[in-house]
Amino acid sequence: MKSTTWVILGYLVIGLLFAIYQTNWGQYNYRPFSYNLGQGLVWPAVMFPVIGKIIGGIVILALVIGGLIAAGRSK
Repeated sequence: MKSTTWVILGYLVIGLLFAIYQTNWGQYNYRPFSYNLGQGLVWPAVMFPVIGKIIGGIVILALVIGGLIAAGRSK
């Protein structure tokens, strides 16, 4: 197997373990497993809040640039 496959597989396994941990003992243990699984898919952003803020900033920047491009094409 390629190294990228191992990295992706490792990321998903950590996400699954994180979801199981959050469901049983975490801050959101009252939420269903599906909620915690969703957080497990973005576990670095949940564990390290600054990464979540960086990702949010990138998404907002991409939306603003996309809006400006769309507005420029409509003229």
